[in-house]
Amino acid sequence: MTVSPSPWWDRGRHRDRRARLLLRNRIAAAVRAWFAAEGFVEVEPAALQTSPGNELHLHGFETRIEAADGRSAPLHLHTSPEFAMKKLLAAGETRIFALAQVFRNRERSALHAPSFTMLEWYRAGAPYEAVMADCAALIALAAKTAEATAFRWREASIDPALPPERITVAEALAHHAGIDLLATIPADGAPNRAALADAAQAAGIRVAPDDSWMDIFGRVLGERVEPALGRGRATLLTEYPAPAAALARRAPADPRVAERFELFACGVELANGFGELTDAAEQRRRFAAEMAEKERLYGRRAPVDEDFLAALSAMPPASGVALGFDRLAMLAAGAERVEDVQWTPVVDPFA
Repeated sequence: MTVSPSPWWDRGRHRDRRARLLLRNRIAAAVRAWFAAEGFVEVEPAALQTSPGNELHLHGFETRIEAADGRSAPLHLHTSPEFAMKKLLAAGETRIFALAQVFRNRERSALHAPSFTMLEWYRAGAPYEAVMADCAALIALAAKTAEATAFRWREASIDPALPPERITVAEALAHHAGIDLLATIPADGAPNRAALADAAQAAGIRVAPDDSWMDIFGRVLGERVEPALGRGRATLLTEYPAPAAALARRAPADPRVAERFELFACGVELANGFGELTDAAEQRRRFAAEMAEKERLYGRRAPVDEDFLAALSAMPPASGVALGFDRLAMLAAGAERVEDVQWTPVVDPFA
């Protein structure tokens, strides 16, 4: 017979968890102090938004807002504070950050929770290399606060004091899978699904007949590349292919790739950053493509926030990052699951 674990509020279990929770608080305080020293303003984006976000594989929670006269309308819990924070950039803010509670459906694992804390920040007028440097500083800060000389997760470890290595997505696929990614992306057209499928199959990666170019790219990345990143030191995976960067600017030197990066430590994705797209017409086109693909895969779409698209025309050039704060605290605390460093984990009704 399987014995269920004690609830998180059981006094004995809470006593065992408490040291890590207090460390989480110390890291949050250190992060706030670091951003204040950098001239940032902390903001508190509302969790209820018109749209949960328009990324392909993100699933939001829907609710309804009701008026006293009985009228009602749909709203969504945000999957990221991105849209609200970019509106603040349009309003004139230049350096902002948030430790925001965000909500994602269909996500629960050692590294995922339906409700978690996102550390998100934006620098107006700064290149995306500047926010990459921020990521490195924050990893080192968390380690210093925890008095940790190493971050470990499962069989992997890093020295958080070392500067991250930097590798492009194309370099990573060539090294770990033997695939020439850029050969499958024309500079001015749709990506070549057949070419990527052939390359992936030659590398021993499964390709289904109805897989899109993005499906195949995501499988190669997830199976061959991401598990190998962030070993010994953190890794900045840069220059994502433009079809996989719906909210990022295209790179000036090569329109096949975009100013998007992800940060990895111990094989764990910690952060996702962009040189932000500010062309409203292009953003609308990309959202439409993402939602068409979402409907094909999941049979549903997320609404588009027209207010966000209107704000883009007033938004200055900027770079921004979303970092999973629970994951950072988990690594700093030496925990195995993000819920080990959450004060009140969401009850799992399926357990």
